[in-house]
Amino acid sequence: MSGKPSIEAALSRLDEAIVSLEQSITKRKTKDLSVKAMQDDLQRMSEERSDLTDSLEKVTTRADKLEGANEEVSRRLGAAMESVRAVLEQHGG
Repeated sequence: MSGKPSIEAALSRLDEAIVSLEQSITKRKTKDLSVKAMQDDLQRMSEERSDLTDSLEKVTTRADKLEGANEEVSRRLGAAMESVRAVLEQHGG
């Protein structure tokens, strides 16, 4: 009979070890899923950053073109105003 208690004790320790192992596996899976989710978020944010960078470059290019066009229109308008003044002065206006 002395063998039975030690077998029961060993089985009890084995059960406790299995429960502990299962808990550790569950925790590890949870951490792995969390890391995977963070990696997915990082990838998505990197792609969004790239898209935003492209958009910003396009908007900046367009703004530069509009600024150049604005300067050209302003220059031409100033020249036209000078021409009108010159004509008015020649004709007594």
